[in-house]
Amino acid sequence: MKTALVIGATGLVGRQLVQQLLTDNRFNKVIVFGRRSFGIANPKLEEHLIDFDKPEDWQHLVQGDVFFSTLGTTLKQAGGQNEQYKVDYHYQYKFAEAAAQNGVPAYVLVSSSGASKDSLIFYSRMKGTLEEAVKKLGFQSITIIQPGLLHGDRKEVRFGEEMAYKVMHFFDKIGIAGKYKPYEDTVVARAMINAGIAAQPGVHTYTLGDIFELAEREHLRR
Repeated sequence: MKTALVIGATGLVGRQLVQQLLTDNRFNKVIVFGRRSFGIANPKLEEHLIDFDKPEDWQHLVQGDVFFSTLGTTLKQAGGQNEQYKVDYHYQYKFAEAAAQNGVPAYVLVSSSGASKDSLIFYSRMKGTLEEAVKKLGFQSITIIQPGLLHGDRKEVRFGEEMAYKVMHFFDKIGIAGKYKPYEDTVVARAMINAGIAAQPGVHTYTLGDIFELAEREHLRR
């Protein structure tokens, strides 16, 4: 029986992740940290509403078996690159640092396909820089999930992403999307849980088609 720690629980993948964790009998507690409530009552769920800018108030609470990070925002929501970098890099790194210092053994991070610290694209460079930074922290196991186009029940409408999803979904139906087919939020969440359950020493990265395979591993499914 494991204790899961989650940041980014109110986002697309994060919400699916928490819902799946709450019904997974391999986890007896799900501790969520965020700026707003997840919005449900469950005996397994423990919530901490925090200010990410004040780690001294919450870092001692970051204790468990698997830390799942799905935190992230968009450039539009954040209001600029500096603000997005603060959420997607600084908040995630400080929380990972606290988890590592408190002895949390396993860390599962949702990043992005194409993430690279040397990328000329701001978003990809930001994600890649975070990946390189957290690899230096003292986790026993680090799993990095790099999905491509994500799809699910978002609260806000993203017309560009929705159009891209329809195109790629069509390609998938006629059999030509291959490993580039869209990723449903439920699949990414299941892959994260499988990674947390099967955490092995070292750094492990899953991207594109590897994520679908990880999500469907029979010996890790309940």
